Amino acid sequence: MRSNYCGTVTEELIDHEVTLCGWVNRRRDHGGVIFIDLRDREGLVQVVFDPDRAEIFEIAEQVRNEYVLKVTGRVRLRPEGTVNPELTSGKIEILGLDLEVLNASETPPFQLDDVGVHDDLRLQYRYIDLRRDEMQQRMRLRTEVTRYIRDYLDENNFWDIETPMLTKETPEGARDYLVPSRTHPGSFFALPQSPQLFKQMLMMSGMDRYYQIVRCFRDEDLRADRQPEFTQVDIETTFMDEEAVMNVMEDMIRGLFKKTLDVDLPNPFPRMVYKEAMLRYGSDKPDLRIPLELVDLAEIMKDVEFKVFSGPANDADGRVVVLRLPGGAELSRKDIDNYTDYVGRYGAKGLAWIKVNDVAAGRDGLQSPIVKFLPDDALNAIIEKTGTQSGDILFFGAGDANTVNESIGALRVKLGMDNNLVEDGWSPLWVVNFPMFEKNTQGDWTSLHHPFTSPSVESVEALIADPGAALSRAYDMVLNGTELGGGSERIYKMDLQNAVFEVLGISPQEAEEKFGFLLTAMKYGCPPHAGIAFGLDRLVMLMAGANSIRDVMAFPKTQTAACPLTSAPAKVNNKQLRELNLKLRKVESTTEAGASS
Repeated sequence: MRSNYCGTVTEELIDHEVTLCGWVNRRRDHGGVIFIDLRDREGLVQVVFDPDRAEIFEIAEQVRNEYVLKVTGRVRLRPEGTVNPELTSGKIEILGLDLEVLNASETPPFQLDDVGVHDDLRLQYRYIDLRRDEMQQRMRLRTEVTRYIRDYLDENNFWDIETPMLTKETPEGARDYLVPSRTHPGSFFALPQSPQLFKQMLMMSGMDRYYQIVRCFRDEDLRADRQPEFTQVDIETTFMDEEAVMNVMEDMIRGLFKKTLDVDLPNPFPRMVYKEAMLRYGSDKPDLRIPLELVDLAEIMKDVEFKVFSGPANDADGRVVVLRLPGGAELSRKDIDNYTDYVGRYGAKGLAWIKVNDVAAGRDGLQSPIVKFLPDDALNAIIEKTGTQSGDILFFGAGDANTVNESIGALRVKLGMDNNLVEDGWSPLWVVNFPMFEKNTQGDWTSLHHPFTSPSVESVEALIADPGAALSRAYDMVLNGTELGGGSERIYKMDLQNAVFEVLGISPQEAEEKFGFLLTAMKYGCPPHAGIAFGLDRLVMLMAGANSIRDVMAFPKTQTAACPLTSAPAKVNNKQLRELNLKLRKVESTTEAGASS
């Protein structure tokens, strides 16, 4: 139907006749001559229709935005002074010789160049939104990323193997999406949160190196980097330890960035232990482009009379930190109040601060409601330890260590972005030596990753005796403050697996009920194995410079896990429910089905 894509026609085709198909991006009538910018996924080209071709000209007069056209014409240079250097086809235009309207279009609900269109409207008419050049470029990038990863893994002897979409509900950290079974009344499948257990069994099957670019499903609270369905690059290997896995994956990501963005990432990627990341940045996925760090004040504050600080400083589960913002003394009280509200979202009860107007003036050079509660030696020690200069502001966090880390860690990123402190470029990082376990609000041990992550312990007895001291053989790849992927060396010996279950309070009966098929497989010659999974959507989001993974997915959901395009989720009829042996309970709803973000 066409000889060329619109965006590929250049001066190399001067005096050639071409046939193009695409959408009308814009129509202009200048002095009796009609100009149409024709668009397809490869770009734009300008088509000119002269009135001396009356029949074709009459058709061109009826054309409007988003009409679908077939155009045949001759390639010629644009007149002097009309060249558009921003277009690949910017030096040429097409003299229209024939024109066919393949389909008309109603006036679209928004124009492609509108910048103030609400996200809900974009998602409702996603097929129009996807016509935008920005979205087409993002889909192109996603394709290139996926192609490179497949090629790399194929070349490194990984096999692409599919795992089931309908499987058993297993506890992996998030709510499962359940699918009722018609043939087994009262029983349910679960959509996979990840292929974790199946890929481990593939290693037990001798597949050696596996990968899958696979859809995963998690019924969890959503945010910018979460969706109810998302795509993982899932990888597992046998007879490779964590060092070998990290080296191969690092090489893959370095090659990907070089191939698709012409960016040279560091070789090797820097590494940071979990403890250091939390101490310095309050996060296990620190954005190293921001030159702000948390400074621990436990030693300075443990003997002060001010209980807000001394209490957490003397509590094994507490923490007191300070964050210095250079030049921050210029912040208004409203700015500080806004930051106080911001940390409140993360559980902080307040945000103490000190403006340092003049370091040389000592206490008299400090401005803050809390200065009167702190002795001179403590204030001087804080100034010295943080390297504070005149004109800076200090923000303090005190309380439960987890809350302090989360709130002040988030504040660090917020301050960096608000004050243009984020350095350009890319900052990859491996975070390693995670704790094996953490305690939940009930005081019980839970897995920081999952119960099949191998601990770094000398013996099973040591693990059971002191679970809190155990580190895991896990590793996370972080890029610009976003976790790209995480993985670990897996447990492959039953005595160690049983010990982990014991620490987690999982009885043999419960373990058999939830993971029996995996545990049985482990009894028949289970090899050492390790793996990792990357969030493809997150990776493409970062590479595209987008703000949300929704911007790099063709058909995403809203923050309430609804699809405005198809009006899903939707009700089903009673016949279908009867076939599934289901009966709905009447539930009072405060929001309309499919309510959006």
